[in-house]
Amino acid sequence: MTKPAVLLIHSGGFSSRQWRKLADLLAPDFRVVAPDLFAPRETSWKEDDGPFHFSLDVDFVESLLDEPTHLVGHSYGGLMALQLALRRPELVRSIAVYDPVAFGVLDEVEDADARAGLSAGLKQTWEPDASGVDESWLRAYVDWWSGPGAWEQAGDQTRAGFRAMRIQMFYGVMSLAADRTSRASYATIEAPTLIMGGALSPMPERRVVQRLAEALPNARMHCFEGLGHMGPISHPALVNEPIVQHLRQQ
Repeated sequence: MTKPAVLLIHSGGFSSRQWRKLADLLAPDFRVVAPDLFAPRETSWKEDDGPFHFSLDVDFVESLLDEPTHLVGHSYGGLMALQLALRRPELVRSIAVYDPVAFGVLDEVEDADARAGLSAGLKQTWEPDASGVDESWLRAYVDWWSGPGAWEQAGDQTRAGFRAMRIQMFYGVMSLAADRTSRASYATIEAPTLIMGGALSPMPERRVVQRLAEALPNARMHCFEGLGHMGPISHPALVNEPIVQHLRQQ
């Protein structure tokens, strides 16, 4: 009997390595696909093409779907999963996302405080040094998501990964911050959905998780006390358990 497929989509600035432990747990029962988003960009997008938009990554992950598939995503990967479900609902069996950056669900009036926090937290300009890196932007971005000092505490490999993807990351973040895919649009997603988040994640992201859980008709919410935005990486065993249970129930 053919195993059902599951697509694991990593967060921005990281790679498919973040899902290794989850992939091992799922491998006996699922056909696991865990792509690296940055690899196709080397041929599909150059800086001279103009600002990078997250929809190009949606195009790529969509190309990987050839049968009804379970989708799992963290942060940027969570947005990819939700956007895929909007584009190709017939190919989505279920969804499990942790802190998806679907900022379009934040209402201009009702969620004005969250939108203000988002604007204050994400620097809007890119000012590179001679090497082409805006270290202050990368530091501010990582620290906003993970807390003051997170950039300095990150390992050399992690910082190198962010630097290597720097301009795509900046443009991608600006495009998702400007995205206006509404709650009403996401409410059309009928696939069983597990929406997870960290109680210590930035307030705008916690609000996104709440709004999505309210909007999607077949969603349930799981909040991890004591975890922040990087929960799937810092505490994989805790986060992987409900994901595996969710997938096996579908």
